Amino acid sequence: MKVTFLSDNLQNKISYLGHAVSLRGQLPILSNFLLEAKNGKLTISATDLEIGISSSLPVNVEKEGRITIPAKNFSDLLSNLGSQKITLTLEDKTLNLTGERIKASFQTMPAEDFPKLYEERGEEIALIKKTDAEEFVLRVVFSAAIDSSRPALSGVLLDQDKEGVLLVATDGYRLSLQKNVFKTKVRLKKPLVVPARIIKELLSIKEEEGNIKVFVSEKNNQILFVQGETSLVGRLIEAEYPDYEKIIPTDFGTKAEIEKEAFQNAIKICSVFARETANIIKISIGRNKVVVSANSPSVGEDVVEMDAKVSGEENEIAFNAKYLLDVLAAVSEENLVFEMTGPLNPGVFKIKDDDSFLHLIMPIRVQG
Repeated sequence: MKVTFLSDNLQNKISYLGHAVSLRGQLPILSNFLLEAKNGKLTISATDLEIGISSSLPVNVEKEGRITIPAKNFSDLLSNLGSQKITLTLEDKTLNLTGERIKASFQTMPAEDFPKLYEERGEEIALIKKTDAEEFVLRVVFSAAIDSSRPALSGVLLDQDKEGVLLVATDGYRLSLQKNVFKTKVRLKKPLVVPARIIKELLSIKEEEGNIKVFVSEKNNQILFVQGETSLVGRLIEAEYPDYEKIIPTDFGTKAEIEKEAFQNAIKICSVFARETANIIKISIGRNKVVVSANSPSVGEDVVEMDAKVSGEENEIAFNAKYLLDVLAAVSEENLVFEMTGPLNPGVFKIKDDDSFLHLIMPIRVQG
């Protein structure tokens, strides 16, 4: 193998590829990048067996070949090279890197030992715009569970109703639902549960191409996202997703229209005092106002009042401040609606004049 390219072209991709490199060391080959030079391209792949990423760049290929090299050392070296012409040459079991004023060599492992990222692409189910993915997926993915004690909750549900495709994520304490996710036609044979990690990585792909192709292989139970020269693949979660519709309230007793920025600032201010009391923030809804407060016996109390358009009963409810800040950070729209029926029932956040999104948070029971 012998290839020549500008270091800038690879530097733009290499940090993202590192997201799929295994840090556990159980299988040494998973700590490596797979390099493949063929048809005027250098393709680099990484996998930790949960997800796989590959990306290609145009290079001058003098001799085709494939080999694996230590990913971290290669990435760290490349990030310090600046902009220069680089040549990679495979001689026996050593990969030599030469630049304008640098020579380095890497010990290798056989390419044949590197796991295949996927056997087949599967059926193309959707072509989505990157901008749609960024806007709608960000509103949902943060609600998925971080741990995998209940596998389904560590994923994002991709389902279809009469209005189109919807996304759902929940960790048991909060739930995000976004309808009409993709503007283009999507062919779903059944609901899919996609690991939240894959969804987050999808948003990190650095490609100029604005469309993302989505493939599903039923045979291998995998989902594949392709954007430009970058591919991201992972295994679908086979656990059954909970019936989320049962916990979404169908009516409310109190409704408040609020400005997101003012509400977000109020939560941040009260979070300073809430740290000492399990992060509990209290929201009191009165006549044309919302009062946000936190009380800590060891620190003190703070109260922030803001104007709001309120209808229905006066009410009060308590939440984990982090959950409130998470949803406020995920939504870019300025005017929100908050609905509730009582201090022990879920509170629901919506975007004003937009029925496609809702975020539900379970309340915290407080004394007094």
